[in-house]
Amino acid sequence: MHLPINISDLLNTSVVESDRIEFKADWNPETILRAICAFANDFNNFGGGYIIVGIEEQDGKPMLPPKGIDLAKADGLQKELVRICSYIKPTYTPIISFEKHQKKDVMVIWVPGGLARPYSVPATLGKDKEYKYYIRKFSSNVVPKNDELRELLSLTSAVPFDDRVNYQASMQDIKISLIQSFLHEVKSDLLKESHDMPLSNLCRQMAIADGGNEYLKPRNVGLLFFNDQPEEFFPYAQIDVVFFPDNEGGDIIQEEIFKGPLDHQLRSALRYIENSFVTERVLKIPGQAKARRFFNYPIVAIEEALVNAVYHRSYEIREPIEVRINRECIRVVSYPGPDPSIPLEGMNNGSMVARRYRNRRIGDFLKELDFTEGRGTGVPKMQRALEANGSPKPEFFTDEGRTYFYTEIKIHPEFFENSMLPSDVQRGSSNLLGVTGQVTGQVTGQVTGQVTRVVLMFCQEPRKASEIQGILKLQHRETFQNNYLRPLLSAQLLSLTIPDKPQSRLQRYIITDKGKNWLEEDH
Repeated sequence: MHLPINISDLLNTSVVESDRIEFKADWNPETILRAICAFANDFNNFGGGYIIVGIEEQDGKPMLPPKGIDLAKADGLQKELVRICSYIKPTYTPIISFEKHQKKDVMVIWVPGGLARPYSVPATLGKDKEYKYYIRKFSSNVVPKNDELRELLSLTSAVPFDDRVNYQASMQDIKISLIQSFLHEVKSDLLKESHDMPLSNLCRQMAIADGGNEYLKPRNVGLLFFNDQPEEFFPYAQIDVVFFPDNEGGDIIQEEIFKGPLDHQLRSALRYIENSFVTERVLKIPGQAKARRFFNYPIVAIEEALVNAVYHRSYEIREPIEVRINRECIRVVSYPGPDPSIPLEGMNNGSMVARRYRNRRIGDFLKELDFTEGRGTGVPKMQRALEANGSPKPEFFTDEGRTYFYTEIKIHPEFFENSMLPSDVQRGSSNLLGVTGQVTGQVTGQVTGQVTRVVLMFCQEPRKASEIQGILKLQHRETFQNNYLRPLLSAQLLSLTIPDKPQSRLQRYIITDKGKNWLEEDH
């Protein structure tokens, strides 16, 4: 069977860090056994690793094209691997795959972090088998000493939550359609096999289920990614996007909740935020032909903050991830705070690499889906995106008890300048911040004011929503509702003619006294 990820992506370390991959030109049972032990012990909760036989290594990099292996010997290699793995204490069996790369066959031994660590193996396979523990330190397999050994022993049965077996679920809760969609997206050759493979075998191959055939159960990570409603097993495993038009503490809020598989809710939340709150501005510079362009918030920075929250939050805590948006900043809040190994003073200078990760499998899936690039890359990428946009640096907050964590991204300081070009027609698509900015007296540009004026003038008489959408020449009803109509209702510039039946087919929209006052002011 094949890997649940693409072999090319694995070899170029685009989805798995190089220190989690070990290359072997030839079969070497002793060194391979030590590597299996080290990856299975998963000392830092990074998610185990991969041993690739048939590729030479130089300075930690694969030497391509592969040397390859003789596929006629594949059966013998599998039997030999089973034999040497019988020495592992307690019992552990890695996942084997034969893959083709650049017309050569290679053997991939996938070693997910074990569920019964710590594991030990013989230091040599001679007569006198002295058992030792091994851990991964950078790109080497070493015997832990002193504090490291005590820490490893303390991890007995301490399996990260996302990798634990969920005994309240059944295999019927894993949806094969979601698995196949994932395999298609990551371009895995396992997709072809999945159509004729029992679900139990497929889940074992992806390490998202565990147990005997008579009592096979999903792991939590399988339910989080491959179940339509993971919130039934993990209450509040969701993303709440909350907008405060009058800043936090005001009476008006707009809330959207995103549920479903983690990657689906991430995509939906990011799409909603980009469509509703991210706007490009064009600032005319006196005496210069070329205008300056920037966003109120670069979407890359928001994405990194939100992906980081999904990756590192606890799914045992019944609190959602919150994206809180007001007129000054966006805050991404999650629970609990970062690992205690990250010093408080290191957060705002970008030093946020944890000693041990809370979720080891969620990170792998997010990397395979291109949501994140690897350990410790999110904060620097966020900082680069903000700097390139001319925005302030992000700020990170937690308390001494590490009970919460939030990232604050401030709005571009020049976003409310009024010297905008007339062609500034909401590039990036948001109007929520723009319209309500006009309501609260902050100038956001001619077009936003013009659109507001057009709608209010048109609604001097009761109008249907479709009529308002028509004069704005907007094709998409959802965009019209989210970016134009609802903000005007929230700002009380428009009102419903049938307020007690907001969904009535006879519903119309009419300007309010506040809206009339707005028109009389100098906008």
